[in-house]
Amino acid sequence: MTGFGDDWLSDGLDTTGAESSLWVSGVDYIAGWRGAREAADRLNRAFLGVGLEPSAVRAVASTNEHGRGVVRLAGWPDDVDRLSQLLEALAGGDGGAR
Repeated sequence: MTGFGDDWLSDGLDTTGAESSLWVSGVDYIAGWRGAREAADRLNRAFLGVGLEPSAVRAVASTNEHGRGVVRLAGWPDDVDRLSQLLEALAGGDGGAR
């Protein structure tokens, strides 16, 4: 995430996935990752705006095996629960049911 330097990824949250080591020759992973990185940065700024620190919960840019950008959520359970409560309140408290 911009503005946090390189150390913000090594604060205890494991942001690697089992598929993180899969690379296929000839697949453009960089383009997908760039789009995912921009979306993750926007989401991380929104998290900061509601008081969620990057050491607690964050969006992490990645790609799938086809090079498509993916944004994953990494966080401590209590902080992800707080995020869920914020989103439920935004949805009107009905859990998103319409």
